[in-house]
Amino acid sequence: MNTQPPSRPRRGGPGSGESTGTSPLPSPARRGATLIPDKVVARIAVRAAHEALTRQGDEPPQRLGLGTPRTTATLHDGSVRLGVSLELPYPVDIARAGGEIRHYIAERVSHLTGLRIDGITVSVQRLVAGRSLRRGRVE
Repeated sequence: MNTQPPSRPRRGGPGSGESTGTSPLPSPARRGATLIPDKVVARIAVRAAHEALTRQGDEPPQRLGLGTPRTTATLHDGSVRLGVSLELPYPVDIARAGGEIRHYIAERVSHLTGLRIDGITVSVQRLVAGRSLRRGRVE
């Protein structure tokens, strides 16, 4: 005599082709979207600005005496407008540096978030003299 309860076949498991009582997932386009808050996009832009400054100066911005960049982000319908305020080392070609920084931030933010970049405003708040210029200064 068999004392074990009768085994029941598992139904509705992955690959079984049978429903588990819930409806199948809708297509990815109909499931919805991931919403990224403005604050998060702004923080990503700060990091991208920091990376761009490091690439330009060949060393971290804090070693050059530069402050942390500040950013704002405004999202609307899958696109973002960014405002970036930063310091640059002196001497520098401000127009060239600003353009390179703007381009780098646009590429990084777009790649990391999937958002379309509608525009980036880069404001240079201050030019910071390099160490060699500060040491050789006569007052």
